[in-house]
Amino acid sequence: MIFSSNDIGIDLGTSTVLVYVKGKGIIAREPSVVAINTVDNVPIAFGEQARKMIGRTPDNIKAIRPLKHGVISNITITERMLKHFMQEAIGKVSLRKPRIVICVPAMCTEIEKKAVEDAAYSAGARTVEVIEEPLAAALGADIDIERPEGSMIVDIGGGTTDIAVIALGGIVCANSIKVAGDDFDQAIIEYLKNQHHLLVGDRTAEQIKIQLGRAMPLKDNDKPITMAVKGRSTQNGYPGEKLIGDDDIYFVLKEPVGEILKGIKKVFELTPPELAADIFDKGIYLTGGGSQLYGLDAAIKEEIGVECLRVDDPMRAVILGIQKRIMMFDRQEESD
Repeated sequence: MIFSSNDIGIDLGTSTVLVYVKGKGIIAREPSVVAINTVDNVPIAFGEQARKMIGRTPDNIKAIRPLKHGVISNITITERMLKHFMQEAIGKVSLRKPRIVICVPAMCTEIEKKAVEDAAYSAGARTVEVIEEPLAAALGADIDIERPEGSMIVDIGGGTTDIAVIALGGIVCANSIKVAGDDFDQAIIEYLKNQHHLLVGDRTAEQIKIQLGRAMPLKDNDKPITMAVKGRSTQNGYPGEKLIGDDDIYFVLKEPVGEILKGIKKVFELTPPELAADIFDKGIYLTGGGSQLYGLDAAIKEEIGVECLRVDDPMRAVILGIQKRIMMFDRQEESD
C-alpha cells in the first residue's frame, strides 16, 4: 500500500525540530522547546513560542528542552511535543494515522531508539521508521549511498556530532560525540561569565557564535570583528555591556572544536583502508547547523589532511534525506 499523503518525516533534534509532510514539503522548523506549567505539569507552549519564554517566565512556568545530546531525556514531554507538531502538520482530525519516519543519532542505543519509537506511537503514529542521521544527511546531500565507495559524513547538530563512513547503503563505522552547536554556545556563556563577569542567555550566546564564531585564528590580513554584548553583571547585578572580539571567541571555541576533530580521527582509525582512500579522494561532507561555524572546514583540513565540502543546505540535509527516504519507500511498494 502506498503512503497516504499525510505521512510525516521528523528531524527530532536537540535544538530544532523540522517536520516534512508528504505532498506539502517542509512545513515547520521550530526550536525543540516546551513551556510547562509546573503547577499541573501541563504544556502551555511549544517551539518558537516556548523558546521566547526562556529566561523570561515566572516561577510556575518552566521552558525546557526534552532532548539532551540527541536523545530523549523526558519521554512524556517529548510525546506531547511530537503530538503537537504532528497535529500542526496534518490537523487534529485525520481519517488515518500517519506513518512517521524519524531520525536518531548514529550511535543511539536500542533503548534510546525504542524511546523515540514509543514517543511517536504515543503521539499518534500508525507505524514508525527509524533512520540514522548520517544516512539521512547523506541522502539529503545527494550522495549515492548505495555505491561501494566510502563517503564520510560529519553532521554537527545542536546536541551531538555524528561522524559516519557510509558504503553500500549502510554505516560501516561511526562515532557520535556529545559535543556540538549547543556546546559552542555554552562555552561562550562560561567565557563571558568568568572573564568578563557578564551573564548572558542561550539566545545571546547563539548570536555571538553566528557573528563572531570561528574555528581558525585570525590571519595577518584579516580585519578583526567586534560585537557589543549586553547582559547582567555578576559584580553588582545591574545590566552591563562588554565589547567582545572574534579572536576571543576563536580561543573559546578551540576546545569543543578540538573534540570534534578527535571524533573524526577516531572514525578514520576504524575505517577500512580502501574506504579511507575513497574519502581522501572525495573529501569529507559537512552537514548540520554547527557545520556553518566559520573556518571549520579549514580547521578539519589542516588537522586531518582531507578536503571538506560543506553541502549546499546543511541545516536541512537531514530532513531532505528523510523526504527522499519516504519517496524510496513509495517506489519500493509500487514495485511489490
